[in-house]
Formats: sequence, C-alpha cells, structure tokens
Amino acid sequence: MSERPDVAATGPRQLPRLALGCGNFGGIGSAPEFFGQGLDEAQAGALMDAAWEMGITHFDTADAYGGGRSELTIGRWIAQRGVRPTLTSKTFHPLVPGGDSGLDPERIARSIEASLGRLGVSRIELYLAHEPDPAVPIDVALQGFEREQRAGTIAAYGVSNVTAADLQQALGAGRPVAVQNGFSLLQRDDDPEVLDLCAANDVAYTAFGPLFGGWLAGRYRRGEAYPEGSRMRQRPEPYLATATDRTFDALESLQRFAEERGISMAGASLAWLLADSRISQVVVGPGRPAQLEPVAEALANPMAGSDRDLLCEAFA
Repeated sequence: MSERPDVAATGPRQLPRLALGCGNFGGIGSAPEFFGQGLDEAQAGALMDAAWEMGITHFDTADAYGGGRSELTIGRWIAQRGVRPTLTSKTFHPLVPGGDSGLDPERIARSIEASLGRLGVSRIELYLAHEPDPAVPIDVALQGFEREQRAGTIAAYGVSNVTAADLQQALGAGRPVAVQNGFSLLQRDDDPEVLDLCAANDVAYTAFGPLFGGWLAGRYRRGEAYPEGSRMRQRPEPYLATATDRTFDALESLQRFAEERGISMAGASLAWLLADSRISQVVVGPGRPAQLEPVAEALANPMAGSDRDLLCEAFA
C-alpha cells in the first residue's frame, strides 16, 4: 500500500480532514427517480478501494442515498475487504416518500437500526439529521439522538442543511457536534454566520458539494451544451441559477489561476476549502477513481492566504 497523505483531523471535534461522499452509490443522492442508477456495486467498490489506498478512511452516506443502496454497498465492501472506515450517516430527507419518515425519536431509532443492518456495523461514528423536520420540535428530535448515543449505536450526532437560526436552536436544545452544509467557491452562504457560530461553539463544520456539481471542475463552458451524464443533465435544479455570465467569468479566472500553478481547477477549488481553518472536513464525491486526482493535487499544493483571497475576490 502506498504511503498515505496526512488526513489528520484539524477540526474542533477531530473529524478526519477528508471524507468520501457515497451519495452516488446506487442512486443520485436522495432523489427517488434515480434510485438504482449512479454507480453500481463494482464501480463503487473500485472507488472505495482507491480512496482507502490514498488515505481517505471516513465514508459519508445516508439512509436516503439510493434508497438505502449506498449503505448496503458500503456494508458489503466492508465485509469483503475486512477493513472498517469510520462513518457518517444521516436520516430524514423530505425528497424520499413513504409513511415512515421524520425525526420523531421512535423513527430515529428504527432508522439507525436499519442503517446499522445495511452497513454491517454496531455503531455509526457520526449521525446527522439530514434536514430539519418542521413537524418535530428540535428538542424532541435531539432527545432521540441522545438516547441512541447513550445506547452506543451512534458515537455523536449533528445536523445538516441548516441555517444559522436552525443551528442556534439546535445548540439550545442539545449538543450537536457537527454541521454538514454545502460550501464551495460558488456556495458561500454560510460565511461568516454559520462558520463563525460553529467555531464559537466547538462544532465541526463539514462541507459537501466542494465542486458544486462539477461547475468548479470546469465541466461546463460558456455557450456549450452540458455533457451527457453530468449533474446539469441528470439533476440540474440545484444549479440552474448558476449559469450566468458572472459565473463563467469567475470560472475563467479560476482556470487561469490553476494553469499558472500547474494544477486543475478542481484541485485549486479543493485547496481553497482546505486552507480555511474553520472547515473541519471536506466531503468529496468523485464518480470514478481518476477523479480523486484533484484531492491529491490539493493536498500536495496547500494554498497560501494571499491566493485564497484572490479566489474569494474572483467569486465575490
């Protein structure tokens, strides 16, 4: 096995610096219309092998990803390889239909039991509320997480897809140790309020969507059709407002910046995130092993503060 890069935790709760996002295993995230699509088991296994080889040993999933297929795929990989990554999973996503949903404590208990069965483990290291549940008060939901923590089925809990107001309410009701939100050069709504609130309360901030659906990897060009198989073809809704001349101007600046430093646009975008000490973990979700190369680039080319400022200005 090759020498692993330093992915030691730098966040307040000692999360590994990088996590492998497994949202495309057996689906495209939590969207029911794509259940059974995404990466098949062989493709997902090759990706987990490559990530493990380069030192990414924390995997991020959810009960809604692929309708449970993501957790099943990870569980079978663990059993076959005889290794044990640390895990983040989540429950309750409003996109997923069905009568058994929400963050009621009894439903949380059922969800964790099902996730443990699919993953083939006895404990999940970090378990998140995938979304706030408007039907269940946050203090009631967190009681359910705390009960599971005392039972030993989860080591810690947190929240995802939250605003600063949501996080403030959660902090008043329990002890969430982590927030997972979308954050990238093209999605900076959490700066500074949510990031600063996390730092002030010793809450880890984990960033998903670091390449914003492929936009920051240079997949989309001004005036050109979106590539087949891309997020803009499969599930464009979260990114529709992005296709503006202002965005393409910023992306062209990023391309020049990256070329001058001999790295890819994706590598530069990941290095920009890793240079922010307020971000505890970056969740990367490549579609194949070759797409892990920008992660290696980012680790090998830490970004100076002055360069980070240049990119902040380009994407202001």
